[in-house]
Amino acid sequence: MNLRDLSYLVAVADLHSFVQAAEQCCISQPTLSTQIKKLEENLNIQIFERSNKKVLTTELGEQIISSARRVLLEIDHLEELARNAQNPFAGNFRLAAIPTLSPYIFPSLVPHIKKALPELQLILIEEKTDELIIQLKQGQIDAALLTLPIKEDFLTSEKLFDDEFQLAVAVDNPLVGKAIIRPEDLLHQQILLLDEGHCLRDQALQICQLQGAEEQQNVRATGLETLRQMVRAGTGITFMPKIAINEAETGISYIPFTEPVPSRSIGLVWRKTSVRTELMVKIVELIAISIEH
Repeated sequence: MNLRDLSYLVAVADLHSFVQAAEQCCISQPTLSTQIKKLEENLNIQIFERSNKKVLTTELGEQIISSARRVLLEIDHLEELARNAQNPFAGNFRLAAIPTLSPYIFPSLVPHIKKALPELQLILIEEKTDELIIQLKQGQIDAALLTLPIKEDFLTSEKLFDDEFQLAVAVDNPLVGKAIIRPEDLLHQQILLLDEGHCLRDQALQICQLQGAEEQQNVRATGLETLRQMVRAGTGITFMPKIAINEAETGISYIPFTEPVPSRSIGLVWRKTSVRTELMVKIVELIAISIEH
């Protein structure tokens, strides 16, 4: 058994395909299959159930794969320690963000990182919160921009800013004449929300409960930009985080809420065991600068 074989196991488990795993590992499919078969024979266990249509991991195989992931993660950790000793601000840095943040933070952040950390190879990822937490746990990403708090013992975070919500309405909506939105203004109002799985949806539902509003049924958006266009079209109204608001846009009016203003807390999240703490501090600093600009 060697590290290469462990990487083959993890690839097959992730992709549920020997063909795709071989492509990812840059080897032929017969070679990969042979190596895994030898490993199963040496351990005298079956790790995968094979069929013409799909590959399933056996119950014992799940435990083997889990151990393989830990071993590979520790190897990555050792290599990361060595690289960090040479230059903590060099090498690959995999930064992720949820979809309701990435389009509004990355465009201004990337130039600042490129200028301040020229030896850093920045890799950007966009995914929903639950998937990003899994990727952090498995060491697939280094840090993520998420809504706080994150209640995971293996993670730590640094708060970046509070992102206040405003009410987004079409310019011909009766609410446009109001300078500020009070709870009674939203009583029984129908609110457009994002699809399931978005943390912003959960936050918006909490606001609905506080303001007496209701979700507009059977009409949901996959992202904030789609939600914005639905508001512009007069389909409904919604809660828009301030970071996504462009005051110069036409066809939509944004109205602030009365105190206490509903908001979400945004932070940078990474593993407590990461050896790149010095880099995380620098990234936090650069995010703050990019937001100010």
